[in-house]
Formats: sequence, structure tokens, C-alpha cells
Amino acid sequence: MKQVVSILLLGLTLGWAEPVRLIFDTDMGNDVDDMIALSMIHTLVDRGAVELLAVTITKDHPQAASFVDAVNTFYGHSEVPIGVVRHGATPEPGKFNLLADERNADGTWRYPHKLKSGADAPEAVRLLRQILARQPDGSVVIAQTGFFTNLKRLLESKPDEVSPLDGRTLIAQKVKLLSIMAGAFQTVFDDTRHLEYNVVNDIPAAQLLAVHWPTPLVWSGFELGVKAAYPHQAIEHDLNYVPHHPLKEAYYLYEPPPHDRPTWDPVAVLYAVFPDRDYFGLSPAGNVIVEDNGATWFRPAANGQGRHRFLTLNSAQTARVREAIVQLSIQPPCGAKSP
Repeated sequence: MKQVVSILLLGLTLGWAEPVRLIFDTDMGNDVDDMIALSMIHTLVDRGAVELLAVTITKDHPQAASFVDAVNTFYGHSEVPIGVVRHGATPEPGKFNLLADERNADGTWRYPHKLKSGADAPEAVRLLRQILARQPDGSVVIAQTGFFTNLKRLLESKPDEVSPLDGRTLIAQKVKLLSIMAGAFQTVFDDTRHLEYNVVNDIPAAQLLAVHWPTPLVWSGFELGVKAAYPHQAIEHDLNYVPHHPLKEAYYLYEPPPHDRPTWDPVAVLYAVFPDRDYFGLSPAGNVIVEDNGATWFRPAANGQGRHRFLTLNSAQTARVREAIVQLSIQPPCGAKSP
């Protein structure tokens, strides 16, 4: 923690930008790319580039929150609040969330954590309202890499003791950008109408959010993560500074190397934190329509005033994005010691 504080003070002295106030909304456990994204975020916290306000979860299984808490603790950020969906999608166990329950030979946790079950975590929408109400106006960035459930419910939330504002007004006042991994806007494996997983698992929520979300919204389509797939060699060779690493073990449990996992969720996080680094191209302004089968269609705005854009990647950007994701995800936590 002292090292993080020193970095922040140095940044202020040199005139660096303030950390991005980030909320990470994830379906942790459904794919290992969420874990890659969370590892990146913790590195960015250590570098002073991000203040992680909260992690909210749209996978409705109790181990998802426990695993997130274990990862946060591994990286030295156990204080990060965690909120969970109630009555959400995909209640089945994740392939790697079970790591939260792994113990050493002496009975201690392999990955220490305090949150033993998502049942003990606050409901996500209430936590989101609490976090947003405390932030300066126009200061929060949200990276959504799971289903639309939590943010749709936030949009529909009513005034309460946390804030006199309804959800839409609270979002409009506090959030400056929503970066989401969802949809498909270019050809994917010769398929021009790819039905993307995060959309189809809660289509009504995706439809409502696409119409009513009041701030700029940037979509990272399925095609980008496929282009910038994660090199399996980094998993095999670059995480051995500790006997057990949650990213390495999660990757192996989800699908063992050699395979290069698409970086769907890390792409959305990278743009959320660094929208001005030319990692990506941007479509013209317009609006995204979510059809009843989950297909996503982008319509440019005739007057250029649409609230939505989608990301693009050329070959040079793809190489930069892949390298940035790898380096951010493999950096040891502050204070980590080599074996």
C-alpha cells in the first residue's frame, strides 16, 4: 500500500492525470477472459492509473463473488467492495471459481479471502447506487464484461435513502463512459449475424440499456477479442513468480494451453481506462439496436449525434493491444516476491 501511495503522490507532483474511477461489472466464471481483465485492472491500480471503486457480478453463483474476493486479496486490494446479482443468469458453477475453495495441505486457503459466499455480499444495484452517489459528477467509468442485468436494474432503480435521484438521473450525473464487451459489428468466422453471448443471456436487459443508457457508450464487439487473442506462452511461462497464481490456474481449468484465448473482456477494460491512447479505432457516432434474437445492429446517426460507437482494430493496433493486455495481466502485485 505504501508503494501505491508513493506512486500516486509522485504522479500528482509531476502533473499526471488522476486515476480513472472504475467500476468493473463481470460474469466472472463463465470465461477466463474476465480473470485476465481483472488482473489487468489490479496492475493498473498498482500503477496509479485506476481507482477500482467496486466489482459487481452478473453470474448468479455464490462462488463467483468468493473468487473475485480471492483475486482482489491476491493482488493486495482486499478492500474493494463486491456486489452480486440476485435471480440472474447462469447459476451453474464456473470452471475456475472453485479455486476460491481450494486449501493447502495444512488446511489454510490457497487464495486467502474473507467473502465465503456471494450470499454474504450486498446486492449489486444497491452497491452501485452507493458508490455512484459518493463520486464527483461526470467522473465514473464503467466496464461491463458480463450480462446487462445489473446495469439495466440500476437504470430502473428508484430514489431511496442512498440518493434522491432515480437510476437514470444518477447515471447521467455521475458516469462519463460505459465501455461494454457485447455484440458483434463485423464479420465473425464468415458469420455476419453473430449472436454474442453477453447479449443473448439477457436480451431484454440489453435492449433496454441500448435505448435508455444516458451517457456515451462504446461497444467492444466479439470480433475484436478474436483478433487480439491472448498468447498461451504468457500463461505457461510468465506467472511462475509464485507457486500458485490465480490467472494461471484459472486458465488451465477453463481450457488448458496450448490455446490462445480471445481477449474479449480485456479489450473493453483497456479502452475504458485508455480511450485516448489510439489502441483502437472508433466507428462514427450512432446507435445500436438489439433485436429480439440478440443480434446487434449499428445505425450511424445522420446528424452525428448518436450516443453509441463501436471499436475497430487494424493490424498494427491489434499487436499493440495484445502486448498491452499481456504485460498488464502478468505484472506481479506490488510486494510480490519471487519463489
